Amino acid sequence: MFRGGGLIQPVFVFISSDPGKLWRITELAKNVKKVKMAYAVTGMFDVIVYAELGHMKELRDLIEELHSIEGVIRSRTAIAIPPRIK
Repeated sequence: MFRGGGLIQPVFVFISSDPGKLWRITELAKNVKKVKMAYAVTGMFDVIVYAELGHMKELRDLIEELHSIEGVIRSRTAIAIPPRIK
């Protein structure tokens, strides 16, 4: 995906949290650099975060900052595959 002349890499982070912490994690995650959306959800995970990265080296910083939020137990990351160039 290209935006503003550069490549944007969409990333989804699925967070498991301590009981009772998902709402606070959701709100704090929205303030993390590169995060565009964060939602408390039902199901296997408690919070889903959507971020757009300019470089994959930013992924480590994103994950570290999300894990610094109190109540985050673990996360799984899914990196969107860009469409094929035809």
